[in-house]
Amino acid sequence: MFDIFDKPWPLLIAAVVVFFGIMTFRSFAPDKKRWWQLLIPALLIAAAFGFDWLIQTDLEKINSVIATGIKAVEEENPKAIQSIISESYRDSRHNTKDDFIYYCDTLLTEPLVEKNRKINLVIEKSDFQATATFTVLVAFDKQSYVYKEFKQFMLVKAKLDLRKQSDKSWLIERAELLELDRQPVGWKNIR
Repeated sequence: MFDIFDKPWPLLIAAVVVFFGIMTFRSFAPDKKRWWQLLIPALLIAAAFGFDWLIQTDLEKINSVIATGIKAVEEENPKAIQSIISESYRDSRHNTKDDFIYYCDTLLTEPLVEKNRKINLVIEKSDFQATATFTVLVAFDKQSYVYKEFKQFMLVKAKLDLRKQSDKSWLIERAELLELDRQPVGWKNIR
C-alpha cells in the first residue's frame, strides 16, 4: 500500500489520472463542463506536496536523528549528541547515557573531524523500535592527531538501536561500532 504521507508520488499520479478522467468526461459531455472540475487535480497536487511538507513520518524522524548525530560529530557538539540519546542508553562499553556523553565530551574537545559523509543507510523499523546500520566516510581535521598519526579518511560502519518515545520522537538507545575501514571492531577496540 502506498503511504501518501511518506512520498508525494501516489497523490501526484492520482492527480494525473483524475486530470485525464476529467478531460475525457468533458470531451464526451461538453454541456457538463464546469470551471471547478479542473481544480480537483490541482487540489490533489497541492495535497501531495502539503502532506509531504507538513507531516513527518517515522522514517523521516529516524533519518533526522541520524543526520543530527553525524552533523554533531562533525561540529564537535556533544550537546547535540546528548539531545538524541535516550535516558536508558547502554552499549557494550558505556553503561549509561552520562558515560557515553562524557566519552563524547572527551573525544570532541580538540579538532577531530572536518567532514562526515553518509554513504550507506539501512533502516529496519517496527512500531516502536528501529535499527539503523550505516556507513560514514570521515575526513579528519588537519590538526587532529588521527590525521597526523594515522590517516586522512576512514570508513566507519555503525549500528544504532532507536526507540519511539511517548512524544512520538525517536531516540538512540544503543550505538555499536561495527567496522573501521572494513575491519570488524567494537567499542573495546577504541580508546
